[in-house]
Amino acid sequence: MKRVYNFSPGPSALPLPVLEKAAAEMCDAHGSGQSVMEMSHRSKDYKPIIEKTESLLRELMGIPANYKVLFLQGGASLQFAMVPLNLAAGDSGKKAAFIDTGVWADKAAKEAAKFTGVDVRASSKDRAYTYIPAAPAAKPDDAYYHITLNNTIVGTKWVGLPETGNVPLVSDISSCILSEPLNVSKFGILYAGAQKNLGPAGVTVVIIREDLIGHAPAKTPIMLRYDTHVEEGSMYNTPPCYSIYMVGLVLEWLKNLGGVPAIAKLNQEKAGLFYQYLDNSKLFYSPVEKPFRSLMNIPFIARVEDAEKRTELENRFVKEAAAAGLINLAGHRLVGGMRASIYNAMPIEGVQALIQFMEQFENK
Repeated sequence: MKRVYNFSPGPSALPLPVLEKAAAEMCDAHGSGQSVMEMSHRSKDYKPIIEKTESLLRELMGIPANYKVLFLQGGASLQFAMVPLNLAAGDSGKKAAFIDTGVWADKAAKEAAKFTGVDVRASSKDRAYTYIPAAPAAKPDDAYYHITLNNTIVGTKWVGLPETGNVPLVSDISSCILSEPLNVSKFGILYAGAQKNLGPAGVTVVIIREDLIGHAPAKTPIMLRYDTHVEEGSMYNTPPCYSIYMVGLVLEWLKNLGGVPAIAKLNQEKAGLFYQYLDNSKLFYSPVEKPFRSLMNIPFIARVEDAEKRTELENRFVKEAAAAGLINLAGHRLVGGMRASIYNAMPIEGVQALIQFMEQFENK
């Protein structure tokens, strides 16, 4: 069996043991004589699957009892609208505070502005989003305070949280969930698309504190209300059953590794190796300021002054890397360059293979 090292930012690589278990259960899951893809979401066969997935997530993240866990659809992008609709749309006198740290943070703010007042308190756009700006404390009348904890495209992460007091802190954690310990109780709402660290595309996890549920205006579409999904246990309509099942398998894999502390140690080691190489390379470098470097997404650029020649060299690098079994290393179309996404499922051997290839390419 040929397997490549997949550095895609999402949908991303999945742990091989998870894929193998899913393959073994494809036609007969848990002795049911059917695939999870075929199960009714309300059946006695499926109920234990979603319940176990939630239980594992609560255990691994240390989610307090006063938080609800939802398995929704629409990706993190739908949460850009659901959050303001449920937390701010009913009170026009309040604004939502945002810190602009990249493309997804900016999109979240612009979507929220359709439903409530938005105040962008700080931005790192002035230096191409290569750092996390100082974040002012929340104002008492803020509806909520939104940050993007890890910025997938530009490769930055928050190293501390803003002071928000009684104002709900909301965060998109799509590209860093379960990568290192996180104090859930510091947040009002956490949300994450699964297709980076949790499983395949199709399901979005929302973790919401109970007191923030039930405040959407009456005119809010029923599918965009958190209370709708809480009351029905994420089953108001058919959920993404198979994706939820796959998330459960990934969580089992992570627990068997030793949980979040164990994977955090490995992620530090992987990122440390790659940043060390970049900092000593004469051909490649990281554009991100050191204190804010992401563990999950590492953009890098060729040291070539002429823009046309740099693009030509980078395209050659991506092509030759793919031929060597190192795929999806092109940077995001908005920023160019290259990017290695090294999520939880990326083994350290993949990072070592990438460094070895880059050294050979640099020598050539």
